Amino acid sequence: MGAFLDKPKMEKHNASGAGNDLHYGLSSMQGWRIEMEDAHTAVIGLPHGLEAWSFFAVYDGHAGSQVARYCCEHLLDHITNTQDFKVTDGMTEPTVEKVKSGIRTGFLQIDEHMRTISEKRHGSDRSGSTAVGVMVSPKHIYFINCGDSRGLLCRNGKVHFFTQDHKPSNPQEKERIQNAGGSVMIQRVNGSLAVSRALGDFDYKCVHGKGPTEQLVSPEPEVYEIERTADDQFIILACDGIWDVMGNEEICEFVKSRLEVSNDLEKVCNQIVDTCLYKGSRDNMSVVLICFPNAPKVSPEAVKREAELDNYLENKVEEIFEKQGAEGVPGLVQVMRALSSESIPNLPPGGELASKQSVVEAVYNRLNPYQADAEPSSPDDMW
Repeated sequence: MGAFLDKPKMEKHNASGAGNDLHYGLSSMQGWRIEMEDAHTAVIGLPHGLEAWSFFAVYDGHAGSQVARYCCEHLLDHITNTQDFKVTDGMTEPTVEKVKSGIRTGFLQIDEHMRTISEKRHGSDRSGSTAVGVMVSPKHIYFINCGDSRGLLCRNGKVHFFTQDHKPSNPQEKERIQNAGGSVMIQRVNGSLAVSRALGDFDYKCVHGKGPTEQLVSPEPEVYEIERTADDQFIILACDGIWDVMGNEEICEFVKSRLEVSNDLEKVCNQIVDTCLYKGSRDNMSVVLICFPNAPKVSPEAVKREAELDNYLENKVEEIFEKQGAEGVPGLVQVMRALSSESIPNLPPGGELASKQSVVEAVYNRLNPYQADAEPSSPDDMW
């Protein structure tokens, strides 16, 4: 749980797509963790006559990746195969209440199904996973959350909605944990697990006489429905590796500024995970960005400012090298620290200098091509 690599694995998995008046991009990076335990789902067009609906989710695994991987492949089927999603009586789509009920039922069913599989293997799988997702219909956005990953809606340039993290220290969660005979120590379930709701984690779901939603760890999601409007701009789904170092407003402002520079959603998502790495995130990182028709568009003025900023940074790095002179070649960390003391205009809001470290690295490597390894030796050396 706490082990790290000597160097972060910065290779990214990307995907993108479009449909139902939505565009999406995603990025995931292993980072400093020894294993990649995240997974994700992106589906345009759902079964059972719901072609105009879409589903996106991020799964943040812990103690292994098995539950996260299984959920990314099967959770949507468990939801849409519930009776609530069966359209009857001449209706063209399920009602809001049926959608919410079907999502909840799907979560409970897949959790029980995975428990059965695990028991047949003699309890070999001890992993668990959070899940955050959205189901987008022509009229509604359904936010789904189980754990401490988070979903956010930007509407009319502001954070309009975000899901609530399920932490053991939350009063409602703590009460359930204590009622199940557990305790909350160092903000963890029984001093061990940092989330109070998750799929899997069957070691925390063994209290006899208690239902599945009354256990130490509950698989029950919170589901929120929001009516769509023309002012909706984008949705961000991300694991806590992102939220640990960027707040809701920060990431909203950062994404807005990036969309004014590029319409490549994979590139924007890559910039999010890179920025979070440089801000000091030590966890796996996954982010899905879903854009509505009213999302910010590329602005020639913003593109010009971005080019001017990159040129400014290039000149500053060259100045640092020149000032170092006879003292030798400065290290990358030294260069970043020197830049952080400067008042640099037009840095991306929310990302600040961290969002430009890749630009700085490119200049640094050009000026110092013989540097064997420009990456910091530990997460603590980022700044």
